[in-house]
Amino acid sequence: MKLYILPGACSLASNVALREAGIKFDLVKVDRKTRRTDDGMDFDEINSKGYVPALGLDNGEVLTENVTVLQYIADRNPAAKLAPPAGTMERYRLQEWLSFINSEVHKAFSPLFQDTSADTKQYARAYITKRLNWLQGAMGSKTFLMGEQYTVADPYLFTVLNWGRFVDLDIGQWPTLKRFHERIGARPHTTEALKAEGVLK
Repeated sequence: MKLYILPGACSLASNVALREAGIKFDLVKVDRKTRRTDDGMDFDEINSKGYVPALGLDNGEVLTENVTVLQYIADRNPAAKLAPPAGTMERYRLQEWLSFINSEVHKAFSPLFQDTSADTKQYARAYITKRLNWLQGAMGSKTFLMGEQYTVADPYLFTVLNWGRFVDLDIGQWPTLKRFHERIGARPHTTEALKAEGVLK
C-alpha cells in the first residue's frame, strides 16, 4: 500500500490514521511544483484529479478523496476502533463529522493558501470563524469528536486546525479547539507522521 501526500496537506490525516490502524504502508511525497513523486512517477497519472491523498492499494487500484480514504483505513483494522461499525448510528455520526470538516472547514481554508483578493480572504476568514465558533460549542468537554473514542475524524480536524499557523489564524481564540489540537498533536502516531512528512523536526 502506498500513500501519496503533500507534506502538511490534508493527506496528513490519512498518514496518521494508517499508523493508528497499525497498517504497513509506503509514504510517497509529491513535489508541489513538478508534480513528480519521490519515486519518479507523474502524480497526475496516479490521480488525474491532481490532488492528495491518493492511496495505492496492493491490487493496483487507487482510492482518492480524503473522507473515503479515512473510512477505508478504519475498516481495514476494525480492532483499532477508528470508526464505529457500518450500519450503526455512531457510524453515521462519524460520517457527519467527516463531511462537516471536509466541506465546511477544510475547503474554507483554501482561499487563504491561494493568490486571491483581500476581499476573498476576508470572506474566508469570516466563514472559518463562524464554523470554528460552532465547533467550539459542539465539542464541549469531549476528549475527541465522537466523545471518548478516538476516530479517523480526529486527525482530519487536527490537520485542518494545524493550517491556522500558516495563514495567521490563531486557533488559541478557541480554547477547546486549541486543547484538542494539542492533545491530538501529542499522540505518538501524530508525531511520527509529522516527522515523516518533514513538518516536525
